Amino acid sequence: MGFATDAIHIGQEPDPATGAIIVPIYQTSTFVQEELGKHKGYEYARTSNPTRAALERNLARLEGGAAGFAFASGMAAANAVMTLLKAGDHVVAGHNLYGGTYRLFERVLGDFGLSFSYVNTCRPDGVEAALRPNTRLIFIETPTNPVMEITDIAAVARIARSHGILLAVDNTFMSPYLQRPLDHGADIVIHSTTKYLNGHSDGVGGAVIVNDAALAERLRFIQNAAGAVLGPFDSWLVLRGVKTLALRMEQHSRNGLAVAEYLERHPRVKTVHYPGLRSHPQHELAQRQMRGPGGMLSFETGSLENAKAVLKSVRLCSLAESLGGVETLISHPASMTHASVPPERRRQLGITDGLVRLSVGIEDVDDLIADLDQALAAIT
Repeated sequence: MGFATDAIHIGQEPDPATGAIIVPIYQTSTFVQEELGKHKGYEYARTSNPTRAALERNLARLEGGAAGFAFASGMAAANAVMTLLKAGDHVVAGHNLYGGTYRLFERVLGDFGLSFSYVNTCRPDGVEAALRPNTRLIFIETPTNPVMEITDIAAVARIARSHGILLAVDNTFMSPYLQRPLDHGADIVIHSTTKYLNGHSDGVGGAVIVNDAALAERLRFIQNAAGAVLGPFDSWLVLRGVKTLALRMEQHSRNGLAVAEYLERHPRVKTVHYPGLRSHPQHELAQRQMRGPGGMLSFETGSLENAKAVLKSVRLCSLAESLGGVETLISHPASMTHASVPPERRRQLGITDGLVRLSVGIEDVDDLIADLDQALAAIT
């Protein structure tokens, strides 16, 4: 079946007890057993819950995977993946990760004996050069947050496979509608379901999807043992959001391209980072690897003062953390999403004080452009 059909139906069969067309919210902590050792497939809600199980089946299908696991946040999902490793293992990671991921790696997991090397994963030869005998995982985001660099997933997957190393891809920015890393050879896909999968800015969650049975068994154990599971109501919210994912991502992409083209022409904007623009250095790779350019972009205003002027002047765009909702969000990466990254490292990555990030929503695009136009006029 097609993607939109799967998004609406997989894991979301009518409730057998009542015929309800929407999966119920099984808001329960435990399940009554008929007798010792005999139950209906559910014992305790941390281990499994019918609403969460429906979401996990749905997300696995959408990513082309065999098994999915829903967690309490995107960072909980990333942390679960990292617990596949052990003390002494080495990870090659993208040099431009979400600030929260970098913080987890550097300020938490390093204390438990993991080591990390950060490289520009847009250059596969650099990835291979960074490998060590104890490297067990390559961890990438594509596109990167917030400067929208693109990694050739298939090229990095070939390197990982040739060395017997796992490849994990954070696919939050794209969603499975626009990009499916498992199809390109990745072993693990990670999502913050808070973003495009939910799509309505009303729930926090994360997910991991895999194809390998042994990985699935280990992640199932980790999910239950560590317990950072997604609750039934938040699971239901993501199931609700996924139903319109195909429609929303098409509109995000249309609006994103229109806004990016407008910004690229604006005299007060220095640079626009958006893979849908022909000026993007990896535009051709983006066209091959992605179904569409998505709704995420960033642009350079030239200074902190200019960025502040824009952020203070917007009226329709909302100044807020997060992304992927139906409403347009605007943010300042250097002081918000990437504040935990050291200033010198931010500058090396192009995350300047003048950089502004946009999560372009699905409003009428003329209204968005009009808002940005009047906000950019505040730059003196």
